[in-house]
Amino acid sequence: MILLGYFQIDVKVIKQWPIFTWDINPCQPTKNVMFLKTHKTASSTVLNILLRFSEKHNLTVALPNGQNVHLGYPSHFKATFVEEFKTIGQNFNIMCNHLRFNLPEIRRVMPNNTFYFSILRDPASLLESSYVYYKTYCPAFRETKDVNEFLSSPLSYYNLSEKRYNVYARNNMWFDFGYDNNAVYDEYYFQSVIQDIEQNFQLMLIADYFDESMILLKNALCWDLDDVVYFKLNSRSRDSVQSLTPESKEKVKEWCTLDWKLYNHFNNSFWMRIQETLGLEMLYKEVSLLQKRQKELMETCLLEETAIDKTRIKDKKLKPYQSGQANILGYNLKQDLDNTTLKICQKMIIPELQYMAYLYSHQFPNKTRKPIDFPTQQR
Repeated sequence: MILLGYFQIDVKVIKQWPIFTWDINPCQPTKNVMFLKTHKTASSTVLNILLRFSEKHNLTVALPNGQNVHLGYPSHFKATFVEEFKTIGQNFNIMCNHLRFNLPEIRRVMPNNTFYFSILRDPASLLESSYVYYKTYCPAFRETKDVNEFLSSPLSYYNLSEKRYNVYARNNMWFDFGYDNNAVYDEYYFQSVIQDIEQNFQLMLIADYFDESMILLKNALCWDLDDVVYFKLNSRSRDSVQSLTPESKEKVKEWCTLDWKLYNHFNNSFWMRIQETLGLEMLYKEVSLLQKRQKELMETCLLEETAIDKTRIKDKKLKPYQSGQANILGYNLKQDLDNTTLKICQKMIIPELQYMAYLYSHQFPNKTRKPIDFPTQQR
């Protein structure tokens, strides 16, 4: 130890000495991860991060069976919703598609040492995003001109008998965690659910503080900075965002009480965890590094500085799925990227459905689902 203090010794050399490994490399990256992908919470960007990590480490992803893109949603999850579950059993590493949480069935698929986490978003902005994105699917939204009209009298448009798609109109996060989104708020009931969630999930991220969430996730999983660097995916153009009136924002707290209470509870615990583990000074040092790395990659990869309108995307294979009244943005890559850089850049911008099809074709090459190949560039 005296020699270590006196000489400048290369860290790579020290890592070869077993006696010092515990001090310099205190943890190993977590490779068994279950992400509850809640709706309209920046979860598509998190999914991209997880899928890139799975490829980096040659992991097995629990993909939806057949031609499905969800794991049985909005039904409660069953293990049989996973492709080749009967063959692979409890040996999947990553689960990250939309599903309605059902812990006993998930445990049939994921190993016992799996790390569980999810993400929440301010219910007011979430409901506005859901309104625009699911306008044509959700019966409660169809007959109104905008989200403010819906929130002025939600019970006039919300029919309990139309449960399947109306889940997007009320307490959608509560529903995704497996609970009744139409339950009447009761403090005892609420606290019992919170206790269950805290017991089942090791980490809860907050979409409104996405960069801070990525740092917390990186440290919790012992991942590298590049493992959580991202380009924002499935984002909308500003002209498709509807402004909520102050009255509507207050109405959300009443209409989506369960989501509102859920969000506030875990928003508070999010910041408490940061204080207990990192502290704000260290947190924002790491956030700054993340943003710097993101900027470097965007300058390397992207033809334009930011995400662009769907009509301007040159390669149609990289065009994201469009839904409702939302205008989902995408990206163009620079030309003449070397093959290694091209591969990295493609994985960061490929839309969710295309990435899932690509992985499916690689995990199950003998299945009939049509693969989506990555585009190539002529040099």
